[in-house]
Amino acid sequence: MAVAVYAPASIGNLGVGFDILGAALKPIDGSLLGDVVEVDDSISGEFELTASGRFAHKLPDDPKQNILYDCFVGIQTLLAEQGTHVGAVKMHLHKNLPIGSGLGSSASSIVAAVAALNQFFGSPLNEEAQLRLMGDLEGQISGSIHYDNVAPCFVGGIQLMTELDHKLCSTLPSPKSWYWCSAYPGITVSTAEARSILPAHYSKADIIKHGRLLANFVHALYAGDDKLAVTMMEDVIAEPYRKVLLPGFESARQALLKLGALAVGISGSGPTLFAVCDDISVAKQCDAYLAKHYLQNEDGFSHICRIDEAGVANVEIQSETTHS
Repeated sequence: MAVAVYAPASIGNLGVGFDILGAALKPIDGSLLGDVVEVDDSISGEFELTASGRFAHKLPDDPKQNILYDCFVGIQTLLAEQGTHVGAVKMHLHKNLPIGSGLGSSASSIVAAVAALNQFFGSPLNEEAQLRLMGDLEGQISGSIHYDNVAPCFVGGIQLMTELDHKLCSTLPSPKSWYWCSAYPGITVSTAEARSILPAHYSKADIIKHGRLLANFVHALYAGDDKLAVTMMEDVIAEPYRKVLLPGFESARQALLKLGALAVGISGSGPTLFAVCDDISVAKQCDAYLAKHYLQNEDGFSHICRIDEAGVANVEIQSETTHS
């Protein structure tokens, strides 16, 4: 039995919710903006990993240096603790998301791998156990455990991190009228660098403002007040410091707002930016602007998206491929 699982790209923070809000993305053109992981029996009896896709050349050459190997070891360890011993597998990663993009690239690989492995071994882990493992694995890459990418990538929708013992996240209502223009310029910003540039302490005024914006944003989503929600999408925690890492961000923000975007922010740690629009014609204008002015090389891309409410999904085994 072979299993193939797709995990969507995500926006961490959503501007107003540093480390505690995240949303999964789904391009309106039907393309897959996320990684796919296949799992099959290992013919050789040893762990095997191959990769293909647009950004596969950015991955480490040694399979055991790839996060998918850690996903396999993590599942294997958890099952051994339950008294179940599983053998080696053959995995293939379709690496469709760029590394260090602010689109939850590592989260997408981790979520797809853990979900695929769990299915392959008969679904022994429940959703909560899978999500905790995903957070631990993400923490190995970013340096600290946080769920604002893995949770929406896995569960779908807009997620608020609760991090309770019995419940790690909660699904928030998604504004159905919003389009999310997402543009990756083609350069890399490391999560570690983006975190190190933030101040160690914030003023009382900034903390109060952040709390007001976040509380009103969540309230507005539940009230169905899209206008209030988008007005609250201001980042006082990360964007004022991180925007210097994103060439052209400020000029793009001003241009997108003039075109009619309702809010513009940094996706996760960047350099991807997102723009919220409630009119498809405005979204298309913003997308065209970003494709022309924000992308810096052939690795860059821009998509008009909706919120992906489904999260992980089984897909047909892809045949692209020169597996390498």
